[in-house]
Amino acid sequence: MPRPRKWRRVCRLPQNTLFGPLAGIDDGTIVMTVEEYETIRLIDLEGLNQEACAERMHVARTTAQAMYRNARHKIADCLVNSRRLIIEGGDYLVCNAREMTCGCPHCRRLIQPAEGETPTTT
Repeated sequence: MPRPRKWRRVCRLPQNTLFGPLAGIDDGTIVMTVEEYETIRLIDLEGLNQEACAERMHVARTTAQAMYRNARHKIADCLVNSRRLIIEGGDYLVCNAREMTCGCPHCRRLIQPAEGETPTTT
């Protein structure tokens, strides 16, 4: 029997989900999950360490580290090998702007899902 899925907490979805070479040379497509994108946002943009990133996403530090490593590898592959990057899919819950803060300095988000809130998966 497979392990049950664990929902990762994501504060916001990317505004753009498709990136690629402008010169017209396209050597394939790489898919990055929304959770991998979130680790890049939290660690590289927000300046959090992996432990703080893991807390925000409600995952183990080793899980955050693995997602971050995979995301960095995918970005490097796209830059070096002229590939398109698509951000989609994964097992995540998007924080819901309501009462309490998830720790993000830019928004007010719930720590726990609201009654009736469902996880997002693709």
